[in-house]
Amino acid sequence: MSEKLNIVLFGPPGAGKGTQSTFLIEKYGLVHLSTGDLLRAEIHAETELGKAARELMDAGELVADHIVIGMIKNMMEAHLEAKGFVFDGFPRTRAQAEALDAMLNAKSEPITCMLALEVPEEELVKRLLGRGATSGRSDDQDEHVIRKRIREYEEKTAPLKDYYQAQDKYKGINGVGSIADITTRLVQAIG
Repeated sequence: MSEKLNIVLFGPPGAGKGTQSTFLIEKYGLVHLSTGDLLRAEIHAETELGKAARELMDAGELVADHIVIGMIKNMMEAHLEAKGFVFDGFPRTRAQAEALDAMLNAKSEPITCMLALEVPEEELVKRLLGRGATSGRSDDQDEHVIRKRIREYEEKTAPLKDYYQAQDKYKGINGVGSIADITTRLVQAIG
């Protein structure tokens, strides 16, 4: 087992990945790699990547694998001293998971576990509409776009459960309840 703690934090939009990753980062001294944050930074900076990403995100689509993989690789290389990483919103496809494994296994620092926050769809919609009302995020203000994002997750991302189960690294976590209760479940799953 690697000395580094590399966690894939998983769940559909609105499952609480951002909230829980903050706790895991502080508790274990990890570096947060959020593709959402990286993409929003590009959008805010109005780069070409940001403009292309905004069009896709506003339509509820996923950003192309090669763009996301390149961003993650660059961020990992910028933090070689890290005790480990929380991958939040990545990988989203089997190709991304295989690319991540290849990057980490080449350094003998494999994924430790995949923690999946499990939340019913109606709760997700409620949470995201609430977040959209306060955050200004356009992809959280339209119920149709929200449900499309959840379907995208289910169709393209949820199958990664099988990928990580085959490696005995998948751990499903009940993502409903108080933030503290969910955090406790995550810590117990990490061991």
